Amino acid sequence: MSRGGALGARTVAREDDRETLPAPLVWTFDGPFERCLDDLEDSLRRAIVLIGDVSRVALLIDLSLPALQARVRAGDRIQPAWGRFVERLSGYGLPSFPRVRPLRTHGPLATLVVAYRS
Repeated sequence: MSRGGALGARTVAREDDRETLPAPLVWTFDGPFERCLDDLEDSLRRAIVLIGDVSRVALLIDLSLPALQARVRAGDRIQPAWGRFVERLSGYGLPSFPRVRPLRTHGPLATLVVAYRS
């Protein structure tokens, strides 16, 4: 019995030590592909200034494949815009490149999700 009580106390202490994470910052972007990437980078830069420490940031970029296909049909080119975007992000000192998740659903062309610890 005493063994179970000690284990229970450790579990409670760990739960109390957990830091509550703030809600993620979320932006959506629509329109020409290159403009969306520029706006996404601008929003990321503002988020980093707001958060204050790039090492505490995790990023997700959702790309709607149907919206991207519509932009390509409208004449937008993915390259070289994506390559320049990747190159610019490499200068931010992020702990890792943002995860890019392709979505098969219709919606905004891109969604940026910034999760962070304060």
